[in-house]
Amino acid sequence: MHRESAKLGVAMTVRILIAGAAALCLATGAARAHDEHEGHAGHNLVGKVAFANSCAPAVQTDFLRGVAMLHSFWYSAAEQTFRDVLAKDPTCAIATWGIASILMSNPLAGNGSTPKDAEKAQAAIEQGRKIGAKTPREREYIEAVAAYYKDWGSHTERERQVARSTAYEALSVHYPQDDEARIFNALYIAGTQTQADQTFAAYGRAATILEQQFAKYPNHPGIAHYLIHVYDAPPLAQRGLKAARLYAGLAPDAPHALHMPSHIFTRVGAWEDSAATNLRSFGVATKSNEVGEAYHATDYAVYADLQLGRDAAARAASAAVFAVPVSPTATLAVAAFYASAAIPARLAVERNDWHAAMQLEPPAGKTPFTEAQTWFARGLGAARTGDIAAAEESAGKLAALHRALVDAKNTYWAKEVEVQQTTIAAWIAFAQKKPEEALTLMRAAADAEDKTEKHIVTPGRILPARELLGDMLLEAGKPALALKEYEASQVREPNRFRGYYGAARAAEAAGDRKTAALYYRKLIALTKNADTPRPEIAQAKAFVAKG
Repeated sequence: MHRESAKLGVAMTVRILIAGAAALCLATGAARAHDEHEGHAGHNLVGKVAFANSCAPAVQTDFLRGVAMLHSFWYSAAEQTFRDVLAKDPTCAIATWGIASILMSNPLAGNGSTPKDAEKAQAAIEQGRKIGAKTPREREYIEAVAAYYKDWGSHTERERQVARSTAYEALSVHYPQDDEARIFNALYIAGTQTQADQTFAAYGRAATILEQQFAKYPNHPGIAHYLIHVYDAPPLAQRGLKAARLYAGLAPDAPHALHMPSHIFTRVGAWEDSAATNLRSFGVATKSNEVGEAYHATDYAVYADLQLGRDAAARAASAAVFAVPVSPTATLAVAAFYASAAIPARLAVERNDWHAAMQLEPPAGKTPFTEAQTWFARGLGAARTGDIAAAEESAGKLAALHRALVDAKNTYWAKEVEVQQTTIAAWIAFAQKKPEEALTLMRAAADAEDKTEKHIVTPGRILPARELLGDMLLEAGKPALALKEYEASQVREPNRFRGYYGAARAAEAAGDRKTAALYYRKLIALTKNADTPRPEIAQAKAFVAKG
């Protein structure tokens, strides 16, 4: 599809989809942000922060805008802003802190700075030291970010995260009245959280600090942003709704600010809200050439639309984003590559279109964990259609990708791909008429997946393993057990189309018509604004109509 026509298709979809309460909430927030920023004509609407500094009066507005952009992870724009500040005021050493902070990239993604960016950051830090900050506090800010880059090549990203967190905690203790130091301290504490720690200890420490600051500064973009991140886990998500509904309106020109509320909306199954805010994020991201953000937002939007039965909207969003080329050097390129693999996979497997899943090809610019998403969908499609040879080919590809991730010491994604391997092995065994072996493998995959959280690059796994266990139990003629697994899956992945439909079918097969009706009604309510006929919806309506 031609890029302009694709964008037009999404624009038409947006006009239809963001009507109602979700759009009103977002529009109100944007209007409030505009009112608060009307004195900043000609500047991006990115929120207001207070960061004391000794730079020239002429660069104060620009410097503070750079800090606000940093808080919303608008990296390319913030870096340029800080560099412009330094060009206008060569004595503004604290601007080099801003540059080095930007070049760490998303501190919550676990990827860290690239070698090239680390070199640029270290050059900025040395420049700041050479200029000489005018206050001890500003010098300590520069040294705090320098802790992350010290002996960069000889440390793991985990070690760099801990060093950064320790340095910012010391900074916040040394300057207890500096609320910006406390806010950044909370962010970098959150950056030490691992997906395997389901006590969410680091998130809890960060949340305590942020909630105190939120009471003082309810319109601070960074506080709202980081609260969304620290509550981005199934047992915590409800606590993040206030910040999620506020954040998009605080920084309406920052693509990431428009996207971030959907992390909470996804966790609680608020799909209308998620689709609306991500479509807005896509529009702002493409306008500002933030390709990674555009793809990342679209992955979340497609995921949301598919839960609502809005297949046409999902396809329109997909077509629009795939008209935007991705460069390996683009900001957040990894997020773009992940979405490039995940979006087509979701469009196939969420709709049980196993033949389409078998035809998928890994996108350009692939990395081991992004390529794995394609081979997982292909393998699942092949096994579900009985093509054992094709499924085994996919299993072999996943095994090779798993080895590559282990060799690269990418522990998290190695475990994720291992779960995918086990899942494909389970469905191959099922296709080979080995149900007990298949169920043992599928249960092992579900149990392993439950021990870690999803990565922030994705709204969710291509399909939840426990939901797939429910599918297998249902097909194995064990509907009562299947229902238990569907319901268990919904605790972590609420309000999912396939989850409701699977639970309804399982209850119906088990003779529990009351529970079946409950889930069929949930599916009907979920898809009340569906734009594509789906047989599951028709089946739900027919069952309920029979009383």
